[in-house]
Amino acid sequence: MTMRLMLALILACGFTSTAWSQNFPNRAVRMLIPFTVGSAADVIARAMEPALRERLGQPVVMDNRPGAGGNIAAELTAKSPPDGYTIFMGTIGTQAINYSLYSKLNYHPLNSFSTIARVGDSPNVLVLHPSLPVKSVKELIALAKARPGELNYSTSGAGTSVHLSAELFNSMAGVKTVHVPFKGASEALTALISGQTQLQFASVSSAIPLIKAGRLRGLGVTSPARIASLPDVPTIAEAGLPGYAAVAWYGIVGPAGIPAPIVATLSKAALDVLAQPDVIKRLNASGVDVNPGGPEEFRKLIEAEIPKWAAVVKASGAKVD
Repeated sequence: MTMRLMLALILACGFTSTAWSQNFPNRAVRMLIPFTVGSAADVIARAMEPALRERLGQPVVMDNRPGAGGNIAAELTAKSPPDGYTIFMGTIGTQAINYSLYSKLNYHPLNSFSTIARVGDSPNVLVLHPSLPVKSVKELIALAKARPGELNYSTSGAGTSVHLSAELFNSMAGVKTVHVPFKGASEALTALISGQTQLQFASVSSAIPLIKAGRLRGLGVTSPARIASLPDVPTIAEAGLPGYAAVAWYGIVGPAGIPAPIVATLSKAALDVLAQPDVIKRLNASGVDVNPGGPEEFRKLIEAEIPKWAAVVKASGAKVD
């Protein structure tokens, strides 16, 4: 092959790639969600969907793929073509915690993805079945110490932020409550409401209506400060466990290798959506604090969070095989 022909091929490939990026998107974009309908990740994605569809000019199809602490959807995303047509509502679990929690992970939380946009943060809330005879975090700790291994807590799966929030609570409080994992948030809450389990660190978005209806008792939020959507519920730190804090975060990623112009298109669309007052209001009402950031900012967050949560996992002794 002559040098002239090689240059022509390189230029042609570059032109094709540029044209392809400029035409993006020309069909539906799929957003994978790692948990069931009604979970925090699902609520966030669906709150963004109408405005995201409008800005991209194409349908944005919500695809819930729950299981394995979010790893099923994360792995599916990582193995998808890097063309921008498959994106993922990543979580603190899939992009930071699971790397240390799972002994075998078929993706890397940073290297297997193209970061697109940070979305926001959401604390969890410690909720109890009303039949449990405690009214505060201090009383719960006392009961758990008096009955070690007898109280159990439900989660939306091993390795999720709600799971690690509970393990951190156990470690800091010096108690032993038993983990009962379910496939998704709705199943975990159903088990708690029915009395099958006694407590749970639930996402604020899913717990708010149940607390307000009196079907669950809210003892404390996991954030450093109280939140507007549950003003009467104290933080766990102020309610009996000083220094406790565990806040979940969310952001959009895609498979590694998405061309920069396509990442830019997706990022701009997402950040535009997160600036809309109606979207902010809807997310705030669900317990989500909108905290947007671009691809580099989101990447730096993940880089910092991986070692941070590795230390928490090690201290808690949590591990999933």
